[in-house]
Amino acid sequence: MKIRWCGHACFLLTTDSGLKILTDPFDETVGYPQPAVAVDVVTVSHDHFDHNAVQLVPGTPKVVSGVGEHGLEGVTITGLATYHDEVQGAKRGENTVFTIAADGLRIVHLGDLGHTLNASQIMALRPVNVLLVPVGGHFTIDAQQAKEVVEALNPNVVIPMHFKTEALDFAIVGVEPFLELMGGGERLHSTTLELTARDLPTERRIVVLVYR
Repeated sequence: MKIRWCGHACFLLTTDSGLKILTDPFDETVGYPQPAVAVDVVTVSHDHFDHNAVQLVPGTPKVVSGVGEHGLEGVTITGLATYHDEVQGAKRGENTVFTIAADGLRIVHLGDLGHTLNASQIMALRPVNVLLVPVGGHFTIDAQQAKEVVEALNPNVVIPMHFKTEALDFAIVGVEPFLELMGGGERLHSTTLELTARDLPTERRIVVLVYR
């Protein structure tokens, strides 16, 4: 599988069979280049402009949102109910965490998770091979909470997202505080990570991608 970071919480996942899944597309105001590629499926974790710009995605993709299991050819996408804040959605509403099972991998996209996970949520999500985790704080969990979520889910690979970059004018912090708490990470200087189930690391790998 190819995992390409398009910026913010948007990733393009391309399976071995060529199926393309786009997560949390953003609108033109966010600051990142638009991922101008036709896809088969779009997942939307919540209904905010920087995560739900389905209308800007080329083609006629199937849109997946909300909880429950969504079966596709060779891929299973399962939505788990969470919140966008630490007060059960009172500030920012609900958030769906998606587990995408394909190519023998379980990829968990946390969306704009605003709290650490409880025991039942952890049980529902594990095992996790690749965790796409927000780390920028303010609108989502911060670096310390992200560390707690990583430790609870124990993924093979961690890819931070939703952090401050030069393209983004949001009141969030960069990836550095998270990397410091985690004891470092690997900066690929690439938009894309390629993985197979056979080459998953036995020791946790933290990978920072670039958006272009």
